[in-house]
Amino acid sequence: MSVELLDTTRFHGFRVRRQIAGKTFQEYFSLKLNGKRMRGAARAEVKTRAEERDAVLEKQQAKAKAEAAKTALFDKNGKVRGILFRMKTEKSGTRTPVFQIGIMSAKVGKIVNTTVSINLHGLTGAWEKAVNFYIDHKKISKRSAVFKQLLSAQPTKAQLDAMKRKRKKKS
Repeated sequence: MSVELLDTTRFHGFRVRRQIAGKTFQEYFSLKLNGKRMRGAARAEVKTRAEERDAVLEKQQAKAKAEAAKTALFDKNGKVRGILFRMKTEKSGTRTPVFQIGIMSAKVGKIVNTTVSINLHGLTGAWEKAVNFYIDHKKISKRSAVFKQLLSAQPTKAQLDAMKRKRKKKS
């Protein structure tokens, strides 16, 4: 809740403030009437109005966050943010192609990481496993259009080969 009681020389009352889609929404609810401080039922009524306004802004904030989370899934090239193709160096020194997933989990409230081996599961199987991990932690339904978009964003074998060659040149 972002209802705050302010008691300064300039203002006495409640302030409601929320950030919604990069904009600050801020409203004041005075606890003074005719120059005197409100008490009892009048004060409680002002607090209730402030809390009701905060509830409306909270719903708008949650909706804006959900929309932003959906649009932030893909970068400008159409690749899925948080699922990367990597050549993982094993303890033996062998280099294995993997999809590395590193995202902020809505499920556990912290950053989660895992890798899925392309050699072990095949390109399509590894991508499906990576996307399933991703949607599980981002709380995206398997019935949603976003899930279908994520599956269709699978890189092709040619794209992966090009990335492998590019990485070899850097080393």
